[in-house]
Amino acid sequence: MAHNASRAPGRHLLHIPGPTPVPDRILRAIDTPMIDHRGPEFAKLNKRCLDGIKTIFKTANPVIIFTATGTGAWEAALVNTLSPGDKVLMVETGQFGLLWKKMADRLGLKPEVIETDWRVGTDPALIEARLREDKTREIKAVCVLHNETSTGTQSPIADIRKAIDAAGHPALLMVDTISSLASTDYRHDEWGVDVSIGGAQKGLMMPPGMSFNAISDKALAATKTAAMPKSFFAWDDMLTMNKVGFFPYTPATQMLHGLAVSIEMLHEEGLDNVFARHDRLAEATRRAIKTWGLEIICRDAKYYSPTITAVLMPEGHDADAFRALALETFNISYGASFGRFQGKMFRIGHLGDVNDASMMGALAATEMALQLAKVPIKTGGAQAAMDYLVSAHGAATRQAAE
Repeated sequence: MAHNASRAPGRHLLHIPGPTPVPDRILRAIDTPMIDHRGPEFAKLNKRCLDGIKTIFKTANPVIIFTATGTGAWEAALVNTLSPGDKVLMVETGQFGLLWKKMADRLGLKPEVIETDWRVGTDPALIEARLREDKTREIKAVCVLHNETSTGTQSPIADIRKAIDAAGHPALLMVDTISSLASTDYRHDEWGVDVSIGGAQKGLMMPPGMSFNAISDKALAATKTAAMPKSFFAWDDMLTMNKVGFFPYTPATQMLHGLAVSIEMLHEEGLDNVFARHDRLAEATRRAIKTWGLEIICRDAKYYSPTITAVLMPEGHDADAFRALALETFNISYGASFGRFQGKMFRIGHLGDVNDASMMGALAATEMALQLAKVPIKTGGAQAAMDYLVSAHGAATRQAAE
């Protein structure tokens, strides 16, 4: 038998910012016999999912489930609420902010972009100032990312809503929660979001191929005058059929089995515990990076992401070469670099079904890979992360005892 030297033993350390590892329990739920998507068993499953996903977005309003990636849900948000030539205000927090802008251009909208250096989240004051200038109310929507996946920055959505209200502007607020939903606190209703866009393959711990629109009454009202062409992504057909438990077309039935279990698992852990776990792992990761003497792309702590941390490589060290070495030697994958940081950074995902022990494995592997790549670092980053996690659990134990 030929010797196959390419097999990597043990579990692959998947630390890209999504898709995230799919828990065995969800894999087992997906791996079930096909059922009739027009039958009573499916209607029960669909109701579980449609009711359950509302609890994750924290909304009493409908959430629409699409058989599409997050990009499809972006398109759905735009085409159901806007008309050709409408002006939309967007913030270029990174690659995904830029891609949303490209989509708006292609759809015949007129995006106006607030630029950043890709190292901060969205500043609500800049949105308020621009909306105050818009005396003729040409801007119909404000589109922001809750968490910029490409750089690891988070934006304060509640404050952005307050900024829009302070400007007295009627623009819709659309928020991409793809790399934050089910990983950090998000409140669609309370924060006054009109369309929240989500994806299944990150905090929801599912395979890619399912996305969501959580919609407000104001967003629903906007559909009455929206003149953008739409068919597959039309909300009205979806809402009509969802009311009786079905879809207007064949949905991803196996993914719905997985979604029902994903929602169940999140509530078993408790959403607040899920958020606290992500915050803890993010802080441990940042402590490791700072101890190594490397720079975090997010340059302002108030915008730190709880789900992704992007690391700037020192001058003369290629991030893509480092990622290739780490994968080959330690079987760990990191997120790639984009745009202005192409080849200059790598991204550590710490979201989804990840615990303290698996995160420590990833940080130890990262420290070894950095040393192997001869990146000039101070050792002890993994130890700093470990010390932090021990102290965090110690504090939690003391608090529980009091």
